[in-house]
Amino acid sequence: MGVFDALNVSASGLTAQRLRMDVASSNMANVDSTRGRLLENGEWEPYRRKMVVLGSSESSFKSMYNKAVDNGDLSGVKVNQIKNDETPFKSVYQPDHPDADEEGFVRLPNVDPLKEMVDLMSATRSYEANVTALNAAKGMYLKALEIGR
Repeated sequence: MGVFDALNVSASGLTAQRLRMDVASSNMANVDSTRGRLLENGEWEPYRRKMVVLGSSESSFKSMYNKAVDNGDLSGVKVNQIKNDETPFKSVYQPDHPDADEEGFVRLPNVDPLKEMVDLMSATRSYEANVTALNAAKGMYLKALEIGR
């Protein structure tokens, strides 16, 4: 195990949680965006909710643990992908809306503000936990340097 592995693991967690917060904020900003992507037929598709998929380089906890014990290799967390949420769009009757269809219905994004706030709070708590771990590692390194005096 390297000297800075604890810092690297915390840093990867901070980066991943920051991205989760950015994606949740983007979803909240587009909660009413009826024009997200232009389709091939010339129609607009509403904004589609984005989700961050986190993972590790290993397939299971056991293999990750064994790799860390045997090689001292701690890789932390990584972002596997940012994918679209495929839940259906909401339809609301608003005949005076510029994006209403022939029957007067408007397709709205599949973004649920409640889900986004829960996601944002979870990412914030995880970010704070990584900052705490980073500060604990920094404190241990400083105490180790004091021993050498």
